[in-house]
Amino acid sequence: QVQLVESGGGLVQAGGSLRLSCAASGRTFSTYAMGWFRQAPGKEREFVSAISWSGGSTTYSDSVKGRFTISRDNAKNTVYLQMNSLKPEDTAVYYCAADKMGMAGFRPYKYDYWGQGTQVTVSS
Repeated sequence: QVQLVESGGGLVQAGGSLRLSCAASGRTFSTYAMGWFRQAPGKEREFVSAISWSGGSTTYSDSVKGRFTISRDNAKNTVYLQMNSLKPEDTAVYYCAADKMGMAGFRPYKYDYWGQGTQVTVSS
């Protein structure tokens, strides 16, 4: 069992930056691939980024590529999402998720554990 707790969300002006953190419980964190998703009101949950268990492989959605960076620190059981050049359309609740098999990628239904989410609001 893995418990995930996101933090770092908030209100920021367009063009600004935020860094989200996702702290995981349990000794098996380093064996999980991790992902970030977001969900805006009235919209489906959307893939943002994913990282392999080692951190050696990362993927991004086209909408955030070049602006967001995912990273992890297995010693701290934490995965990060650095978000730069934020846009109003980035406004959403951001969730982190853990993937035991390391094959989930952009597919939310393949992830095994989810955090409660953190709100990011970007004002224009």
